[in-house]
Amino acid sequence: MRAVSVLAICAMATIGSAASAQEVDWKKVDEAIGRSAAVVSGDVHRYGFPRTDLTVTLDGVTIKPALALGGWTAFKPMHGGAMVMGDLVLLETEINPVMAKLIENGIEITAVHNHVLRATPLTFYMHIGGHGDPVKLATAIRTALAESKTPLTPPAAPASPPPAIDLDTAQIDQIIGAKGQANGGVYQIGVPRRDPVSESGMQLAPVGPLGLATAIGFQPTGGGKAAITGDFVLTANEVNPVINTLRSNGIEVTAVHSHMLNEQPRLFFMHFWANDDAVKLAKGLRAALDKTASAKS
Repeated sequence: MRAVSVLAICAMATIGSAASAQEVDWKKVDEAIGRSAAVVSGDVHRYGFPRTDLTVTLDGVTIKPALALGGWTAFKPMHGGAMVMGDLVLLETEINPVMAKLIENGIEITAVHNHVLRATPLTFYMHIGGHGDPVKLATAIRTALAESKTPLTPPAAPASPPPAIDLDTAQIDQIIGAKGQANGGVYQIGVPRRDPVSESGMQLAPVGPLGLATAIGFQPTGGGKAAITGDFVLTANEVNPVINTLRSNGIEVTAVHSHMLNEQPRLFFMHFWANDDAVKLAKGLRAALDKTASAKS
């Protein structure tokens, strides 16, 4: 996801001074990172780096980039400059070269881990954060990604529209309690938490491009079935109730870890996987959401 998701946040790495938040020149940031923002929400600009170069299969399913291969970075004006957070999708051999360039240019690493199991090839996820001049931040990220085979040129417009979502999305929305949207052949839903989340004293939006909502993706696999993955955003006391509920509903828990370093309250991110009847899986996900302090629409 954030993948949907996703989801790390800045740990106050210092990369230099910048103009005030009101004076961020987003055109220069676009030029430095090599593409226009895929999402602009309020004062946050989010850039997508999907691994369209990879063909990743898991349990016989070819994973669409929008389901679990959507690397991204998001910039938000903060403290006289900008903060950046991001989630880079990398192969095992790319982790250390990319990390070395990030560290060399002042970007902090906040997590490195898997999101799914048994995938071929295996993919890993590097969460990053920084603060400073947004153009320097963007340049540092692009320089680091050049050490991988992540496509750095803006994606071409698709020759044809993506296939329709062959699922009962209205029923899925009703069960989950949130309205989803189609993206690249995947049906994506974000469910925010009720309680506020802050980082370095700044309150962050519970839903949107910063990746603080539970992210769920449904990729149709035929006959009303779907492959699902994403991540739950949880406080410590919610982790094991959600694990038990997902497992009892036939949904595999594939990772539990942090994405950030200094957030309040402390959050944990739980990734999951299943390929089964989409309505059945939606009910299992809803049961797990009921174990959390998630907002309901």
